[in-house]
Amino acid sequence: MITDVGEYIVGAYLKLILKCDFIDYNVRPPGGGLKGLNELDVIGLDFKSQTAYICEVTTHIRGLQYGTHSVTIKRIKKKHRNQKQYAKKYLKAFPNVHFMFWSPYVPVGELTKELNKMKGLELYINRDYKVRIAYLMAEASTTTHDTRNPFFRMLQIIEHMRD
Repeated sequence: MITDVGEYIVGAYLKLILKCDFIDYNVRPPGGGLKGLNELDVIGLDFKSQTAYICEVTTHIRGLQYGTHSVTIKRIKKKHRNQKQYAKKYLKAFPNVHFMFWSPYVPVGELTKELNKMKGLELYINRDYKVRIAYLMAEASTTTHDTRNPFFRMLQIIEHMRD
């Protein structure tokens, strides 16, 4: 599976802002089969604080939608259940686990209302997503070293351009 630019955005945030020691993309549970299809977009691990971040990333710039609102909510609920199952089974050494949902544009209304009802799911959508990009831009303006993240490298180039 090819890593999506939205996943690189989230990975950069986890590594550079939240200071995760390890980032992995498109993680599949071991063993294959149907369970192996339940991919997790981004996982970040902070060994110092024993904190894990499991992130679902949907980069629909015309608005989050998988068919109807009902289908969209069911799909995200299923992904959140998969996040919790993965953490319970494979991240026992991490007492602190954050379950995140990232999307640059979620139409305000029924979708945001239903997403806000999902217990334990941290939302980085709309303005909150944009604020996280601003944090990354600020970090990019003060650094020049290669972080091995193509999105962040692009921000560094933009922030360090000269006339």
